[in-house]
Amino acid sequence: MTALALNAADRREHRAAAHHLDPVVMIGAEGLSDGVVQAVDAALKAHGLVKVRAADPDREAREAMLAALADRLGAAPVQHIGRLLVLWRPLPPAEKAVRDDRDGRGAGPRTVKVVSFSKSGNHRATVRKVKVFGNERVTPGGKIKRLKARTSSVKKKLA
Repeated sequence: MTALALNAADRREHRAAAHHLDPVVMIGAEGLSDGVVQAVDAALKAHGLVKVRAADPDREAREAMLAALADRLGAAPVQHIGRLLVLWRPLPPAEKAVRDDRDGRGAGPRTVKVVSFSKSGNHRATVRKVKVFGNERVTPGGKIKRLKARTSSVKKKLA
């Protein structure tokens, strides 16, 4: 795979986003082993933007590691500052899980928190958890209402 190329604006955005990240993979004395490459690949699949800490004190060796990782994983090298290497790769599209246990039915029951505030501001709000079924809804007042039977038009009934 070849490394992705970023323009200056994209690189600046990714550097800013990576500022608060912690390193997720650490490269030890062994260098770029297959395990390290697999760990960085898994982190890129999960997060898209990762920081890697390299233990090698040689700057040129760290630059070579960054280039090799970017090339092998199809990622873009974002930043190399000190012993930290930042890589970015776009996240793959999320696959929707298909559930066959539903048999084509609609939404099932769900638990909803209903918060009712006191009329005077001196008391705490009461919070209750209510199970809402597929044919029910919660009103803005916090009541549970069933959906009314669907009425068809008069014209359809006559036809």
